[in-house]
Amino acid sequence: MIRAVRGAVGIEHNREGEIHAGAQKLIEEILSQNNIAETDLISILFSVTRDLTKGNPATGLRSNGFAEVPLFCVQEAEIEGALPKILRVLVTYGTESNAAPVPVYLGRAVSLRPDLTDPTEGKHGL
Repeated sequence: MIRAVRGAVGIEHNREGEIHAGAQKLIEEILSQNNIAETDLISILFSVTRDLTKGNPATGLRSNGFAEVPLFCVQEAEIEGALPKILRVLVTYGTESNAAPVPVYLGRAVSLRPDLTDPTEGKHGL
């Protein structure tokens, strides 16, 4: 069965290292919370808000492995009043599990989906 799970993280400063670290942390948390192995991944799509220009999250993730996973990055649609400096992700994976995907929102990104997040943990509540 093919599933997809979403997530996002707030990036505090438009710096290459922070963008790369944010992507790595977000992907690690999504894989952990959903019991996904790297070999289960079909593809990962990143989007970044217009104000994140110093680094590509796909490049940052690739520098830490993921050699066999197609990675792609696009600019998020510019919406008036949208939360700035947000990195979003859509992870597509194969699984035999019937468990529902667990979305992960970290840091300031929890405000994007308050219906899915536990404000005491700063990520999806389990």
